[in-house]
Amino acid sequence: MSLFSDPRWSEALAHLPDYLGNHVRVSVAALALGLLVSLPLAIIARNRPLLRGALLGLASIVQTVPGLALLALFYPLLLALAALSLSWFGFGFSAFGFLPAVLALALYSMLPVLRNTITGLAGVDAAILEAAQGVGMTPRQSLFTVELPLALPVMMAGIRTAAVWVIGTATLSTPIGQTSLGNYIFAGLQTQNWVFVLFGCLAAAALALAVDQLLALIEIGLRNRSRVRTALGGIGIAALVAATLVPAVSRSSTSYIVGAKTFTEQYVLSALIAQRLKAAGLSATAREGLGSNVIFDALASNDVDVYVDYSGTLWLNQFRHSDIPPRAALLAGLQATLAQQNITLLGQLGFENAYALVMPRKRAEALGIRSIADLVPHAATMSMAADYEFFSRPEWAGLRKSYGLSFRAQRQMQPDFMYAAVASGEVDVIAGYTSDGLIAKYDLVVLDDVRHAIPPYDAIVLLAPRRAADQALRTALQSLLGSINIAIMREANLRAAGNDAASSPDAVARWLWEKVGK
Repeated sequence: MSLFSDPRWSEALAHLPDYLGNHVRVSVAALALGLLVSLPLAIIARNRPLLRGALLGLASIVQTVPGLALLALFYPLLLALAALSLSWFGFGFSAFGFLPAVLALALYSMLPVLRNTITGLAGVDAAILEAAQGVGMTPRQSLFTVELPLALPVMMAGIRTAAVWVIGTATLSTPIGQTSLGNYIFAGLQTQNWVFVLFGCLAAAALALAVDQLLALIEIGLRNRSRVRTALGGIGIAALVAATLVPAVSRSSTSYIVGAKTFTEQYVLSALIAQRLKAAGLSATAREGLGSNVIFDALASNDVDVYVDYSGTLWLNQFRHSDIPPRAALLAGLQATLAQQNITLLGQLGFENAYALVMPRKRAEALGIRSIADLVPHAATMSMAADYEFFSRPEWAGLRKSYGLSFRAQRQMQPDFMYAAVASGEVDVIAGYTSDGLIAKYDLVVLDDVRHAIPPYDAIVLLAPRRAADQALRTALQSLLGSINIAIMREANLRAAGNDAASSPDAVARWLWEKVGK
């Protein structure tokens, strides 16, 4: 089977209207905001050296901040502002997705626009300015009828650069809840779907090139005073934006938003929930690749309608409890705490996905290691890997406190990659997941937590406050509750770790429903 005959290309193409449309909208909004701020500032600063230096210096500093970090920083900032707005003025706003992405990307767009606008205005021939003054033009008339038209080609070059930067960086907005072409890349990396990764890269590159060429047409038209070329470039940009608005306009306003975190199991479960909703005649869209705190906050603010979380994650990370009660008491306490925020704990799926320390079976047997307590004497000579969250989570602090663990080195990597890393000897121990099928695939062993430092992690379905009384949603998901045992979930996760069409989250979700459907 050739590369392009893979059914996953068709699956990727089916997502394109939604992903591309959202990507274009957030990019256009960010670029428009960046221009709205940058152009007046550049005009004001053109004859003020101190202000000019300060603006260019600040814009340059912004460029040194990694794109993903800048996007992530805006989320908690806006979340705090939204809470203050609600407290002081009685209304709030969504800090999820679009707004933080637009603000962060607008900052990214400012440097080339500021630099080129200032350079273009400074490059206007002094003799032309003197002539304008000589015929009696005011400074304002000179600016708008002489200086800006002459500087426009240089300014357009800066706008072209800013547009390409914004379109490229917008792919990183997926983890803060903004749908974009980055959804292909993040989902592909998590599920090892390289078709999605390649498709996302090609789509983002094609979009950036198309926009750059349309803006180049406008730039050439302005330089050569060709109204036809300028108009064609403008029409092309307008047509591209208009085409991406069609999916948004046609999408049902009652569509349910299904959230998913950043690992394979979450992609499968979100696909399963979306399929159950669609089977019940309801419309559903997914917001995938979200961090634990981001997705919970999005649910609490009604930006996500439903998702699967884990009892231990909420107990320790979200609500900051330090005690670890028995499973039944933890779930009862969790349900009461969630109810205080009007969040509904609909029920358990039937399996647990807990963090666990995992290592190769043969090496564990050779060293006589069966539990985490047995690992402690060897830890100082070993390296450990975990996902991007683990070492900053209370679970890791709890393990260190209970066992006194201290490894020679700690590494962070994609969840699926760390299993291969420990199996090949790149690291000695990983913080794995008990429901992951890769444990059996690589012949790994889960070390017993004899001191119960890690809480239970029952998979639970949560509903947003606005969906608390939604009987249609409850009915559609009822058949999933208590139906997925650990063995079936492990097999589903193992299937999703493959690299063929049958391993896509949608395909695995369909297989999973065939196994558990009632």
